[in-house]
Amino acid sequence: MTTVVDLRSDTVTRPTPGMREAIANAEVGDDVMGDDPTVQRLESLTAEVLGKEAALFMPSGSMTNQIAVRIHCKPGDEFLCEAGCHIYNYEQGAFAQLSGVVARTIEGNNGVLQPEQLHGMIRAENEHLVRTRLVCLENTHNRGGGRVQPYEQVAGICEWAHDGGLKTHLDGARLFNAVAATGIAADQWSKHFDTVSVCFSKGLGAPVGSALAGPADMIREARRHRKCFGGAMRQVGIIAAGALYAMQHHRERLTEDHANAQILADAVRATDGIRLLTPEVDTNIVFIEVDPALGTAAEFVTGLQQEGVLALAITPTRVRAVTHLDVDESAMRRAAEVISLVAERLASGVKPEVDGVVAY
Repeated sequence: MTTVVDLRSDTVTRPTPGMREAIANAEVGDDVMGDDPTVQRLESLTAEVLGKEAALFMPSGSMTNQIAVRIHCKPGDEFLCEAGCHIYNYEQGAFAQLSGVVARTIEGNNGVLQPEQLHGMIRAENEHLVRTRLVCLENTHNRGGGRVQPYEQVAGICEWAHDGGLKTHLDGARLFNAVAATGIAADQWSKHFDTVSVCFSKGLGAPVGSALAGPADMIREARRHRKCFGGAMRQVGIIAAGALYAMQHHRERLTEDHANAQILADAVRATDGIRLLTPEVDTNIVFIEVDPALGTAAEFVTGLQQEGVLALAITPTRVRAVTHLDVDESAMRRAAEVISLVAERLASGVKPEVDGVVAY
């Protein structure tokens, strides 16, 4: 039986044997009472790596992002963000539902903003207007095809924000991919932001969890809101152990995922009827644009699935494939061959029946 190559996301990974052992042997306590030593070790390490005073473990990146917005803003405030970012597109507008905050979006170039695009966007103090309070950036940028935000632009945007009295938050769900791609340490990226969210269940391969890091007083406040949002957990060291193992063992190996993404990118470049969203692939996300003359993204993904390769159709013409620690080089080379094969079939008029593979 052919092994399935699952490229739908880097969230589909299974715990490694070492991670399973760490989870099985986790020392636990009641984290609501502050007694879980494994959570404490994870939070301490995360804060250290990010160069922040403190960190707080939470179930998901959506929660860490939303609590960050909540502690920086009051009801009736607004934050600025790139139009394609995760906070705006993939969290159900929770900033509005839960915190009474509005978002003002700015269209970037595949997720990348220039500092001058934000100039003049801080609203005047006027009783008719919302108050501009926060800037949120995402690095790497998911909908931008895993783009790494250029460091100097990040620094420039955050400097502008702080000069204008705004706070800054980084959705760093895949920040460690940006670190691996650039060689710029996590604390160097993080130092420009008041708060930083990182995810353990994406490229790092843990089963569950994210963390919010920042000044100790903000993290104490975040802990209150975590309880409000239902994110306070008891013997959560069993979960935190997987995240701790991932932080200790899986950050440096992200370069392997990036190398495997290049195998896929090369196959796309060599195949008629499909192309890359951007000329270069920065990290572990490959966006494939399907020529409508060839077929739809859903048909392309169905064809891949029939050959044992899973990907996501995220628009009528766009396919997303993501590399991760469960897919090695040989599996990627097979996936690359399948991509070319499916494109040839579609070009010859062989259209598969689409059934439940559309994600847009």
